[in-house]
Amino acid sequence: MSESPYVIEVTAENFQAVILEGSMVQPVLVDFWADWCQPCKTLMPMLAKLADEYQGAFVLAKINTEEQQELAGQFQIRSIPACKLFVNGQMVDEFTGALPEEQLRTFLDKHISHESDNFAEQVQQLLQQGDADAAADLIAQALKENPADSRAIIAFAQLKASIGESDAAQQALDSLPEEEQKKPEVAAMRAQIVFDEVTIDAPPLEELEKSVAADANNSEARYQLAAQLVMHNQLEAALDQLLLLLQKDRGYGDDAARKAMIRVFDILGEHPITAKYRSRMFGLLH
Repeated sequence: MSESPYVIEVTAENFQAVILEGSMVQPVLVDFWADWCQPCKTLMPMLAKLADEYQGAFVLAKINTEEQQELAGQFQIRSIPACKLFVNGQMVDEFTGALPEEQLRTFLDKHISHESDNFAEQVQQLLQQGDADAAADLIAQALKENPADSRAIIAFAQLKASIGESDAAQQALDSLPEEEQKKPEVAAMRAQIVFDEVTIDAPPLEELEKSVAADANNSEARYQLAAQLVMHNQLEAALDQLLLLLQKDRGYGDDAARKAMIRVFDILGEHPITAKYRSRMFGLLH
């Protein structure tokens, strides 16, 4: 039996209390398994790891189908591993087979609310208000409670980027698990850090606009202008400048305009503006 408080062996005797009544308090993921099942041995450690990582946001209930054949028959289990998610006493979702960890997270996150969702909003509000100290305290508390909390690590990176410590921000993002690094919000933050670095020593937005108006072939000013526009959240205007730079001086900064456009796409995510300018960018490249 697992020592984790979030992983429970289920029998006919405690089925009612653990699954039906327990799911009234928090979601319960029921894992049907057996000793002879090799995929079960792959899936079970991942589920146990996630149960600990989610810190009680869901309970993992393990049912050995060889020992609990009546329960397996009740749920018409035909192949294992088979997992069924219960919320408020009802089964709301299920899957079979040993899914990769990233897909397991996606499955769980559809049904599980994270306290860290609210935490991320609080950090964002504090940073927007210019209260970096309060944001730092909130992040430090979250990391103390769970050093592996990816949302707290991302918030820490955001804090460091906001005060100009881009190297520390990048290091924080690099410390995330590989599957977390693939998330759109991480790509967006990496992109934001790059633009932040460009604007540190760049002239102000108004001065750059005058420079570009006076000399349309001033590639460095146009690139810096695009970065400043990103930092002012004028993303479509930034893409217009980068598209012009790509058209006028493709070789500038080792293909800097194209790379910067891709970074803006990362910030925008799936957005009509992304589709519009990606098409225009490909049109210039071919």
